[in-house]
Amino acid sequence: MNKYIEIETYDALLPLLVPGAVLKHYAFQNIEFGRNAVQCRFEDCIFFGCSMPDVMRAELSPDCCVLPKLPVPFNPFPAQLYTPSALYAGYDFRNPMTFEQCYDTRIYRHYMMHGKQAADIAETLARSLHDHSVSDALHDCLSRYDERRVVAVMGGHALLRTDENYRKVVLIAKHLAEQGCLVATGGGPGAMEAAHLGVWLAGRHDSVVDDALMMLAHAPSYKDDCWLSSAFALMEKMPRVSECCSIGIPTWFYGHEPATPFATHIAKYFDNSIREDGLLAIAKGGVIYSPGSAGTLQEVFQDAAQNHYRTFGYESPMVFLDSEYWCEKFPIYPLLQGLQQSGGYKNLLLSLADAPADAEQAIMRFVERQ
Repeated sequence: MNKYIEIETYDALLPLLVPGAVLKHYAFQNIEFGRNAVQCRFEDCIFFGCSMPDVMRAELSPDCCVLPKLPVPFNPFPAQLYTPSALYAGYDFRNPMTFEQCYDTRIYRHYMMHGKQAADIAETLARSLHDHSVSDALHDCLSRYDERRVVAVMGGHALLRTDENYRKVVLIAKHLAEQGCLVATGGGPGAMEAAHLGVWLAGRHDSVVDDALMMLAHAPSYKDDCWLSSAFALMEKMPRVSECCSIGIPTWFYGHEPATPFATHIAKYFDNSIREDGLLAIAKGGVIYSPGSAGTLQEVFQDAAQNHYRTFGYESPMVFLDSEYWCEKFPIYPLLQGLQQSGGYKNLLLSLADAPADAEQAIMRFVERQ
């Protein structure tokens, strides 16, 4: 049971400020309290990064908890997930040099200056509070969806926009979104970007996919100078025409890889371990694995263990895109099959797919079996 009612905007607060009211069990995030709040009494409330008059602070009951703003250049208490416009605030794709001054880059510089494993207790506290707030916002966002329709796409960050598997991932994600699935990825380039691009194009005819890929082809790798600006240019030329959403879950730990702006919601973390565990935990509708290397292999076996133990109550599909890759180059699929047959793993819903339709069907058969 949720003890505290979350108030995240002044507009949500205003109806509560009735003269003489006693406000109990509220959690306020980034609220600028005015003089009209002095007429109320606050008991057993939590204040995250709020500003308030001194007289109000003095009258708070002893069971209230006040977490003040901290001396860091990021907000430790974000009430909502990031949007591309918020994360890239200050960036103008027509002037790529502005990337160096955008919000995301400034946070990454601060993060690296203090170290990935920071020693300053104020810094580590601010990062932990930030990641807790992001997880809370992510939970709020996911609560609006059927958990069995949350599908993750995993794969390598190095997958080029010109690769055929990139195109396949775009189509898979587009079709899943159009059938009511919420697509989630690690929020970076490569296969992750492809999934978010597919959701961005949802509601349009499939032929638009090739038009979009042609626009991106001159910057196929995230290491290319125009990788980010070409994405923003495409978004301007081809705005969303559907309400389909996607969630990217990147991390400043890998901040040298820009987060894809095609994701409509971005849950960016400082702690990479929280981010990795969380991404697989929310993908209760299954995971599609496009070709990847060490990071993707780690996710495969972590997902297999979750399914084996039914960590979240039931097993979910594990769909491997590109049979040649997963059976010959990285023979993970026959390994998992053999381990399941021998009893080393149980509850694995394994399937191979080369065509986008096969991957989509493997997911939708599970999603619609309720």
